Amino acid sequence: MLDELIQLDKEVFLFLNGLGTPTWDGFWMFITNKLSSIPIYLVLLILAYRQLGLRKMFVVLATVAILILVSDQLANFFKYGVQRLRPCYDPEVSSLMRLVKNSCGGKFGYFSAHAANSFAVAYLFTFLLKPKFRFIGIFLFLWALMVAYSRIYIGVHFPLDVFTGIVIGLGMSWLFTKLYIFALHKFQL
Repeated sequence: MLDELIQLDKEVFLFLNGLGTPTWDGFWMFITNKLSSIPIYLVLLILAYRQLGLRKMFVVLATVAILILVSDQLANFFKYGVQRLRPCYDPEVSSLMRLVKNSCGGKFGYFSAHAANSFAVAYLFTFLLKPKFRFIGIFLFLWALMVAYSRIYIGVHFPLDVFTGIVIGLGMSWLFTKLYIFALHKFQL
């Protein structure tokens, strides 16, 4: 059963990765670049400040920093624990795929920290800002979905790596949202 799932994952990867064209490569490289998200993060912090005030915004900032740190470290733990090869290192698919980046990154790719972090941020800020900015969640989840898909497009993650990252990012963000609420009540902010 697991072998069939992994084989299906490879087939779906080759299909999705094969949809790419040089015309779109630059766009997806921009989306996948961590630095391209900085303007989104800055806007989110400004909106959080406007909605929550300075003290709560600092709690949000600490929550996001710890959330991303934990998510990244969990991704590293899984990458070296599971040791699933990235597509470009997998002999079954490496000769059939498009690698858009100059390099593939580390040898192991399960699960995608990019997907986990982008969905974690999307969930947390949707929760925080939705009362005042109703459509923020649609924008944030579309952005997170694009970041997650970009990892398949550029050839560095299989779909299951990305899907697992999404699930873990949402789960971690749900937990950290609860911790944020607890901190607000505990410190009467």
